[in-house]
Amino acid sequence: MSYQHLTIFERTRIETLYDQGKSIRTIAEKLRRSPSTISRELKRNSQDGSYQSENAHESYDKRRLHCGRIGKWSQELAEIINEKLKQTWSPEQIVGRLFQGSISFKTIYRWIYQGLLVDQDLSVLRHKGKRQKPQETRGRFNVGTSITKRPKEIRKRKAFGHWELDSVVSSRGKSKGCFATFVERKTRWYIALKMPNRTSISMEKAIRTLNEKLPPGSFQTATVDRGKEFACYSAIEQDTDIQVYFAEPYSSWQRGSNENANGLLREFFPKKSDLAKVSDEELEHALSLINNRPRKCLNWKTTHEAFQEELLHLI
Repeated sequence: MSYQHLTIFERTRIETLYDQGKSIRTIAEKLRRSPSTISRELKRNSQDGSYQSENAHESYDKRRLHCGRIGKWSQELAEIINEKLKQTWSPEQIVGRLFQGSISFKTIYRWIYQGLLVDQDLSVLRHKGKRQKPQETRGRFNVGTSITKRPKEIRKRKAFGHWELDSVVSSRGKSKGCFATFVERKTRWYIALKMPNRTSISMEKAIRTLNEKLPPGSFQTATVDRGKEFACYSAIEQDTDIQVYFAEPYSSWQRGSNENANGLLREFFPKKSDLAKVSDEELEHALSLINNRPRKCLNWKTTHEAFQEELLHLI
């Protein structure tokens, strides 16, 4: 079987099991991975004996940007191509006149975008490579403040009252029932509220419900993905003191705590479940078990204990 890179879900599972004190072999068995893969992942991405899936996946993405073969590229070849590009030759003209059969004009475009033709001004290109189809915009909305503008103390989990939000949905064909899920970043305290559907109206109601139940100052920001259920963000920011930050597309690791907690909740309610049929008592029981597990990242306090301590500081 060919090697498959670790996914964000697998990394969150590693974080959970490692925090529980599980051995490398036990973690490998549960993930159906080689022990050497788990050992290498922990060795590469652990700091001070702590492994955080969010930081691990961020490092992985950065490494991926710099991997891959350059192929036929050479400095001499780059100088020739750059000279012709400055003379307004297109990549296709360069290949047809000088390198027919040896390299493709698409290769030249790829080298340009990879930064291998460093002297090149893209403004001389009449066409920027393969033309793209218009981007689909139905069901989308203009997102608000980017996560890149989120203060450093939130990213480093130094301050309390900063949350990650998401939704957990029923299996296709089951029902529209779903949960709105919330994780407080510093304490990892996790809560899920039932929603009848995955609309922005239902999500807005869930956010307001939680905000009203919590003491002032304990719900300051929300980091969300770009799902259409968060189109309600402008109303939330206008009517409450909550600032909403949007993660980058396809970057679930930027909300790693929530992804991890959702994985824990799925152990109680697998993807085949109809979440509309989950009773309040069943959901409360699952959340109680999750929040009363000791966590290594909290010096073996439970998330419930850590959250309650923070609430006492607000009084």
